[in-house]
Amino acid sequence: MESKDYLKDITEIKNLMNKSSRFISLSGLSGILAGIYALIGSAVAYWMVMKYSNGTLILDGYIFKIVMIDLFLIAFLSIITGIFLTTRKAKKHGEKIWDGTSRRLVINFLIPLIAGGLYILIILGQQKYGQTGALMLIFYGLALINASKYSIGDIRYLGFIQIILGLICALFPGYGFWLWVLGFGIMHIIYGTWMHFKYDRNPTLNN
Repeated sequence: MESKDYLKDITEIKNLMNKSSRFISLSGLSGILAGIYALIGSAVAYWMVMKYSNGTLILDGYIFKIVMIDLFLIAFLSIITGIFLTTRKAKKHGEKIWDGTSRRLVINFLIPLIAGGLYILIILGQQKYGQTGALMLIFYGLALINASKYSIGDIRYLGFIQIILGLICALFPGYGFWLWVLGFGIMHIIYGTWMHFKYDRNPTLNN
């Protein structure tokens, strides 16, 4: 009996330490919706290129600028959805949405993401467009891995997948669009679904 109580106490201490050092209210549903946004946005971009650009994307043309706006809208909707669902989940479990842990999470996520975004803008300004998709995947993967130290550790696996896809994209730039769809669309849906059933429906597993 004492042994069971001891193990229970150890588990409770571990959970308390985990909650104080990690932000565990990330929503799997937000990952699913981010993937859906990416699929819809990429479908719109593909349709526009096929209809108005004869299947060829002129990298300094009007359609390319529209596609870039499309990508920014996907990112914006994903961020807003993630904030909303994560806030709702945190309130549901009586957790703070903005404290030292969540600040560390955001900072560690944004450092690689902002650095990557600025680098992509620099090379776009130099009219070097070929590796844009690869760089987006790689820097996003690095951001996920960097942030996983302060959140649900499993998100680092999605980060590894994104980096691998980015490297493949760098090797085969002609497939960049489809690898982008796979990384930001399909993998988000698969991973978000897995996170939803593992964590959202089983709050005790947030460790």
